[in-house]
Amino acid sequence: MKAIFFDLEGPLTPQDNAFELMRSFPQGGHLFAAISRYDDLLALAGQEGYEPGTTLALIVPFLLYHGITEANIRRLGQSAPLTPGAATAVAQLAQNDWQTFAISTAYHPFAQEIAQRVGLAPQRLACTPMPLDQIRASLRQPDLAPVARLEPELLRLAPDDDRALRTRLDTFYQEELPGTPLGAAVSQIKPMGGGRKVTALEGFASSLGLSLGEVVAVGDSITDCRMLEAVSRAGGLAVAFNANHFALPCATMGLASRSLLDLLVATTAWELGGKEGAEGLIRVKEGLAELEGGAHFHWLEGHSDLTPIIALHQEMRRHLRHDAASLG
Repeated sequence: MKAIFFDLEGPLTPQDNAFELMRSFPQGGHLFAAISRYDDLLALAGQEGYEPGTTLALIVPFLLYHGITEANIRRLGQSAPLTPGAATAVAQLAQNDWQTFAISTAYHPFAQEIAQRVGLAPQRLACTPMPLDQIRASLRQPDLAPVARLEPELLRLAPDDDRALRTRLDTFYQEELPGTPLGAAVSQIKPMGGGRKVTALEGFASSLGLSLGEVVAVGDSITDCRMLEAVSRAGGLAVAFNANHFALPCATMGLASRSLLDLLVATTAWELGGKEGAEGLIRVKEGLAELEGGAHFHWLEGHSDLTPIIALHQEMRRHLRHDAASLG
């Protein structure tokens, strides 16, 4: 039995669903960048019980205030570009008897559309439930007044003023919202990030009779770190695909490429020779591009300095993901 678990945003689509939703209204992109940075700050601070990816809960007040609906989320999934080679790679894996899954922080209406487009069955998808329309029906317009007050304050903050950002948003989420209908709305959203990704992965693997040391996981960002670490520590193959500086140290190997099809080099080696076979092939390819602008493979275990690898992945992220490349 062979199984592979993909993060969705990055490996399967270059689009960041939450970012695009926020960019659909004026100044929403700036607001999202601030909230995403706040999420990173909380995650990096090691706050007990805090999961990376909580951005998807934190932006709910803004989505409600600006009238975003579940239909808007679904339409983004229908129109979002796919990562080059994603649908073909998933199809070829299926033809070679791989069991293929997606574990995504993205909202369900978006993730479901992407999964369907690359050929994944709904039962092979774990993502963030998003009953946005139901939540909106439970609120009155005055309940959204705190968002109207907060937005101009966030837009006035300097982009690099982490202390002011943390102070203002701590006040909003920890003092102003608790006990309000809007606070109750935020608390309903449980993003599929961090430890929840590991739990979903363990559940899927167990259903196949596999341990984490027998699977392949593919991710690219801070929400994937715990999933990649869990697989790598168990002896499985954790792949950082066009990843950022959060994800790369958590993975077994890195792949910076314009096409997900290049991943099949690693999965074939894993299939034929396990971790030892994958390591042998990747070390042969390490630091070499197949063609100009081609795939770059790196065996990350034992690397003392990831700086040049991070720069290479960042360049590929910018090429494929544009503005979303800078998000944690």
